[in-house]
Amino acid sequence: MKSKLTINSSFMDCLKLLETIDTFGHAGYCVSVEKSQLLQNALIILQKENHFRKCYYWGRINGIQNDYHVAYGFQRECLDGQTYYYSTDCLTWFLMPEPSKCALLLTPLAVTDFQGDASLITNVYDANPPYPPNDDPQNFQEEPLVKHLKEEDRLAATVYLVNNEAALVPRGAWSKNPDGLIVENLNFEGLDKIDASLLKSYLHARPPQNKWNANLLTRQDYNFSYDFLDTIDEDVPQDCWNLQFAQGGRLALLHNLYWPGMMFYHKINTPHYGFLYIGNGRRNMDLPFML
Repeated sequence: MKSKLTINSSFMDCLKLLETIDTFGHAGYCVSVEKSQLLQNALIILQKENHFRKCYYWGRINGIQNDYHVAYGFQRECLDGQTYYYSTDCLTWFLMPEPSKCALLLTPLAVTDFQGDASLITNVYDANPPYPPNDDPQNFQEEPLVKHLKEEDRLAATVYLVNNEAALVPRGAWSKNPDGLIVENLNFEGLDKIDASLLKSYLHARPPQNKWNANLLTRQDYNFSYDFLDTIDEDVPQDCWNLQFAQGGRLALLHNLYWPGMMFYHKINTPHYGFLYIGNGRRNMDLPFML
C-alpha cells in the first residue's frame, strides 16, 4: 500500500526494534524475545530485498486463526512513498494493496473480528441504505444491503485509518523545506518536559487537513518549517488522547482511545519516539458516550 504517510527513523526501525519494544513494556505491550528476534531478522531481509532506505514494524492486528503483522518501508520523503507489507508468520511477506474507496467506507461498519485469512470475503450489512436515484421515499429499500469485503482490503483500509487518525510525530521531528519536501529534521533533540506535557506538541503524521495558516496562528512561537501539520489538541472529542509519563517523567506515553491498542512514546530531551499498534483493528465508536 502506498499512502501519504510515513514515520521518522525512530519509529520501530528494524535495526532498533528490540530496544523500542522494551520501551513499550512500560505501557503493558509485551512481545516475546523469540518473536522480537524473528521480526527483526525478517524486516532486515525485507529492507534489503526491496532496497528500502528504512524499514519499520507497524504493529499487529489480532485475528481468530492468525494475526496480521504489518511492516513498511520508504525511500525518500516523509509524507509519500510508503510501501506496506503484511505477514501471518513473520517469514513470508505479502504486498498490501492500496485501500479502495469502497473498503474505506465499509471497514468502519465491519463489527466482526479478523479471521487471519486474507482471501476471505465477508458480508458487511448497511442498516441505512441510501434512497434510490430519484430520491422517492416510497421506493426506499427497507431491507439492508449486503456488501462484500475481502479481508485483505479490510486490512489495508484499517492500517490507513489508524495512520490517518492516530500516527504521531513530536513537534520539530519533521521539517518542511522551501521546495515543499518534508524530511526528517536531523537537528531534532526532543521535547523538554514542559512541551511534552502539552497535546499541541504532538502532530498528526498525515497531510494537514486544516488550512495552511490555521496551525501557525495557534502558536505565538510558530515556525513555518515545523508547524505545518495538524496538532492533536484539536481532535474531537478533546479527551480522545490519554497522556501519561513513566520512568520518573523521562518517558511520555500517549494512548489513542478511538483505536484501543495504539500507543505513542517519546523519550524526553532525546530524538527517540515511535508508535506501535496491537489490537483487533476496530475503532471504538462508543468513545463519545464513555467520556
